[in-house]
Amino acid sequence: MSKNWTDEGIAKLTGLRLEGRTWEEVANELEVSPNCARKAFYRYCRDDAEPKGRKLAPKILILDIETAPIEAYVWGLFDQNIGLDMVKTHTTVLSWSAKWRGDDKVMYRDLRNSKDVRDDKELVRIIRDLLDEADVVVTQNGKKFDIKKLNYRFVQHGLTPPSTFKHIDTLQIARSKFGFDSNKLAHLTATLCTKHKKLTHAKFPGFMLWKECLKGNLEAWKEMQQYNEVDVLSLEELYFNHFMAWDDSTNFSAYSDSFKFRCNCGNDELTLLKGKYHTTKKSRFQLYRCSNPTCGKIHRDSQNLFSKERRSELKV
Repeated sequence: MSKNWTDEGIAKLTGLRLEGRTWEEVANELEVSPNCARKAFYRYCRDDAEPKGRKLAPKILILDIETAPIEAYVWGLFDQNIGLDMVKTHTTVLSWSAKWRGDDKVMYRDLRNSKDVRDDKELVRIIRDLLDEADVVVTQNGKKFDIKKLNYRFVQHGLTPPSTFKHIDTLQIARSKFGFDSNKLAHLTATLCTKHKKLTHAKFPGFMLWKECLKGNLEAWKEMQQYNEVDVLSLEELYFNHFMAWDDSTNFSAYSDSFKFRCNCGNDELTLLKGKYHTTKKSRFQLYRCSNPTCGKIHRDSQNLFSKERRSELKV
C-alpha cells in the first residue's frame, strides 16, 4: 500500500520507531504495509530518529575446531584405497574454541571428561547455537573444513541448521590478495602478528597430541586446549589487524541500523580521494579511504556519478 507522506505522518512514524515498536505495529498504526513504513523511515527520517536498542555492530564469531581422525583397517602405509567397510570409526569433533569480537573471553569445549570421546552431540550443539547467534564468522580454511565438518555433525545428530551468517575465510583472502611463501596459519601469524602467533606442539608433537587425547591423557588435553585457544586469538589478530583492510567481501556497516557510515574497523571518518574512482563499464563511483592510520581501507560511494543520459550513451 503506497502513501503520500506528510510532515505529520513522518513525525508519527519517527515517534513510533523511537518507542521501539516493530514494523508490523508501526504499519498497523499508520494503516500502511510494513514495507511502506520501513522505506519511508529510511527515506525521510533523520539520523537521530533511530529506534532505541538498535544494533550498532554485527556479532562476529572467531572459530576453530579440532576433529578426531578416521580409524580404519589397512594393509599398508602408502597410497591406500580405504573402503567404507574398512572404516572402524568415522570423523567426530574433538574440541572447539571460539571468541566473540569485542569480548576478551575465549570459549573452549572438549570431550576430556566424556565417557565416550567419540560422542560429540552436546559439543557440537553448543557451537551450533553460537553459529546461530553470529552475523559474521571468521575462520582459517573454515569454508572447506570447519563449517562443512560441523554441518556434517549437525545433520548426523538431527540438529537444525544455524541461521545464515557471513563467512570470512582468511585462507581465501591470503590466496586471493597476497603471495606469501605459505598460506598456513602458522606462517601467516609468524610473519604478521606480534601479540599472538600460532603455537607449535610442545610435549606432544604432530599426531601424537590427537592420539594421546583419544587415550584420555589429561596433559595432552591441556596442550590441545592451549593450542586451540591460541589459534583463535592469533586468527583474530591476523584478520582484524592485518587482513581486514584488504578484504572487500563484507561491509560491517550494513549490519547496523545507524544512518552514519562506519568502516569495518569502527572509525566513522573517511578521507575523500580526489580524482580517484571505482569505474565499471557504465558506472563511476567516488572513492574514500578510512582515516584510521592502522586501517586505511578503501570504500566507494553508492551513488553513480554518471547521469542517466551519459549511461545511455556509453557502449558496452
